[in-house]
Amino acid sequence: MTVPIAIDVAPERGQLPETLVFGATYTDHMFSQRYRQEAGWHDARIGPLQPLALHPAAAVLHYSQEIFEGLKAYRRADGGINLFRPDQNVARFNRSARRMVMPEVDAALHLAALKQFVDLERHWVPAAPGASLYLRPTMIATAPRLDLSAATEFLHFIIASPVGGYFGAGFQSVDVLVSDQCRRAVVGGVGEAKTGGNYAASLYASDAAARQGYQQVLWLDAREGRFIEEVGSMNICFVYADGSIRTPALTGSILPGITRDSLMQLAPRLGHSLEEAQLDIDEVLAGIDAGEITEVFGCGTSAVISPIGRLAFRGSEHVIGGGQPGPVARRLYETLSGIQYGSVEDPFGWVVRLD
Repeated sequence: MTVPIAIDVAPERGQLPETLVFGATYTDHMFSQRYRQEAGWHDARIGPLQPLALHPAAAVLHYSQEIFEGLKAYRRADGGINLFRPDQNVARFNRSARRMVMPEVDAALHLAALKQFVDLERHWVPAAPGASLYLRPTMIATAPRLDLSAATEFLHFIIASPVGGYFGAGFQSVDVLVSDQCRRAVVGGVGEAKTGGNYAASLYASDAAARQGYQQVLWLDAREGRFIEEVGSMNICFVYADGSIRTPALTGSILPGITRDSLMQLAPRLGHSLEEAQLDIDEVLAGIDAGEITEVFGCGTSAVISPIGRLAFRGSEHVIGGGQPGPVARRLYETLSGIQYGSVEDPFGWVVRLD
């Protein structure tokens, strides 16, 4: 049975800044609820955004028992607000919870909390082109314990941040360094869960790439170091000269992206087959050099679609499409973002309207 959500409205403390930097500004409120093994989920409420009080031995701080999600609220031209496939986010949230030995949330309550939260913060949803309100559902283990075992107390919360484009420069290509040494995740590990440890593991290689002038890192599989997995925090797609698209198959170490899934359904409607495949890095780079692969792009909630203009691997650079965004990526981006913002018809029933 879904429990009611208490509402404690805070005085408005901020307003939308003129320039939106990803993750730099936060809204006035947050949703939270707590879990104890003997009591289950309780104390669901939306109240003022405030710091968390944690015991220094909280399991999240020592053993990284935590999960999170990312989705957005979009301002329509008529002033209303859209959510995009929020049911898929809560489903993935619960899959991640199971993998990290954490309690699942009630999906109906989670979705109700998202809707009430966004409605309360609706003045924070920007109307500027390409801007949105980024929503971050999170669950952390709060039980104080230093023995290595699953916690029994948890905090589930949702915060929000008005954002512009993830890379801050609109629909432009980024340069990517293929990591030849570091690996993001392994089959049988937690790569397919949205948990912070996966992203912490990427920081070393990402920092090294940034120092060399690259915006993202392309990850290869951990077993052979041959097969393409993800780019940064996104799934990746390759467009071939015949218009077909391929993306790495989900192997257990790749996050099943909701944007990825959306493109797999949308691309055929636009005349492009999108297939899962095992993609060897050497074969892909040879295909780029030969002109057989004409576009490469990452896809995920934060950036939607991010064209890749250059791949660097073992000292050699491989330029895709003259380093500029290609027509297939642009059409997919414009169509998918149009569905999200309500300017393009939604034939899939993906959009949840908050009016």
